[in-house]
Amino acid sequence: MNVYPARSNQIAARMLGDEMMIMSPRDATLFSLNEAGALIWQSADGHTPVSEIVQRVCQEFDVEPDEARADVESFLSELAGHRILNFTEEAQ
Repeated sequence: MNVYPARSNQIAARMLGDEMMIMSPRDATLFSLNEAGALIWQSADGHTPVSEIVQRVCQEFDVEPDEARADVESFLSELAGHRILNFTEEAQ
């Protein structure tokens, strides 16, 4: 089964150089994402399954699939914990 992460539409996000800056309006928390984090964030569009995001990370950063999957899932879970993205079992 595929899981589809989707960014919240209630956040503000902007690329600044190689970093993605995200602000949560819920608690005004500011997140600064590096290139890998920005790639994952931009891929969390509600249409792209986690498995495809893992493949993108492997290709872009030359990471082994098991390591990439663990990192991507951990990162997405952390963002979901801050309520700036959520997961669905169907593409949106």
